[in-house]
Amino acid sequence: MRYSPIAVKKAARALAAGGVIAHPTESVWGLACDPNNHRAVQRLLQLKDRPVAKGLILVSGEERHFAGLLDPLDERQLRQIHTTWPGPVTWLVPHCGRVPSWISGAHQSVALRCTDHPFTAALTRAFDGAIVSTSANPSGCQPARHKYQVLRYFGDTLDFVGGGATGGRNAPSEIRDLISGEVLRPGG
Repeated sequence: MRYSPIAVKKAARALAAGGVIAHPTESVWGLACDPNNHRAVQRLLQLKDRPVAKGLILVSGEERHFAGLLDPLDERQLRQIHTTWPGPVTWLVPHCGRVPSWISGAHQSVALRCTDHPFTAALTRAFDGAIVSTSANPSGCQPARHKYQVLRYFGDTLDFVGGGATGGRNAPSEIRDLISGEVLRPGG
């Protein structure tokens, strides 16, 4: 899957400037922002009409961007995660107060995914950190699978839209709880 290095740089600059962008992921388009920028996260939540209490997913192509959250885990838990990363599996891991409430929402865990999507992985390397990534659709609407759907939903309200095509998977990422082992959302 090809992507433009120029698009990666533009997207990373938009994130660093506090912007909200749309980018392709493994199966759908996502809305992204800097998870440490409260104002950017608030804007993303407003665009989606999503309550902060639901929490958000942090995505990176580099596991090192999650080091502070993965360090407390034991070897068995890390092996479990490593069987699915990089790839379309999002893990709920205890955050122990290491993420802001606007990311974790009303939860004691935080959702993490180490992506294998080439554009998104390159974006997080260029940004040098994990990003918020949530499906690019207003709450209650179908997730966008194509750039034109993103534009239909959000018009010119985003700071950058681009990065090629989705990874072609049929369903959003699977979500698993690391502590209970429960699959909260099956993958495709």
